[in-house]
Amino acid sequence: MATGGVLMIGSVWRWLTDGANWQGDTGITHRLLEHLQYSGESLLIAALIALPIGALIGHTGKGKWIIAVANAFRAIPSLGLLFVVAMWFVSRLTGDSAYLVPTIIVLVILAIPPLLAGAYSGVSEVDPAARDAAYGMGMSGRQVLTGVEVPCALPLIFSGVRSAALQIIATATIAAAISVGGLGRYLIDGLANSDYAQMAGGAILVTALALVVDGVLAVIQQLSVPGGLHATGESRRKQRTAAAESAHAA
Repeated sequence: MATGGVLMIGSVWRWLTDGANWQGDTGITHRLLEHLQYSGESLLIAALIALPIGALIGHTGKGKWIIAVANAFRAIPSLGLLFVVAMWFVSRLTGDSAYLVPTIIVLVILAIPPLLAGAYSGVSEVDPAARDAAYGMGMSGRQVLTGVEVPCALPLIFSGVRSAALQIIATATIAAAISVGGLGRYLIDGLANSDYAQMAGGAILVTALALVVDGVLAVIQQLSVPGGLHATGESRRKQRTAAAESAHAA
């Protein structure tokens, strides 16, 4: 059994390092760019929809039911939703768009809940003293939202963005089941051809892509969020931990 595992690892390594597998329209480079394109477009569209709505709900305290409805969509099976949307569009669109449009729609739907929750939680949990001080300086509600609440909410907003990005990258993999490109092709085609090295290699590539994207977003978060907010967040975490330990000791 150990020998079989070594042989499998060797075959996967050979598949990943074979220059022929990195070239052409079915090569790793092309599939990786396709995956990034679908994921990036979906994340951008979802962010344009969810972040303003989430921030506005957190600012006004109205429309919290939207958050509950959005969170309910997390229970929908991704593959099932993908097939339902694809079946509806396949007779209405032609060419690649018949499969690409449903994929983007499903990815956007699945990315909205974490983005919406992150923006809402971040804005609603802003220190009331900071909000009151802004109003006391004569700032309008819009100015308070954009100049005080959103900057203070950046840590949680970025947390939602990172969660949504990982959700999209993972779901874009199964989109290959409806003839869309991307890294998921290696899993679907490998299964069809009983090429397990290709399947394992594709899974490794998806995992690596998710880790790299999350790392890049983490760096952007560190550069974009003011140091004071990082310190505040860390302080609050320490306070919660201390409180939990005190309660446990009692």
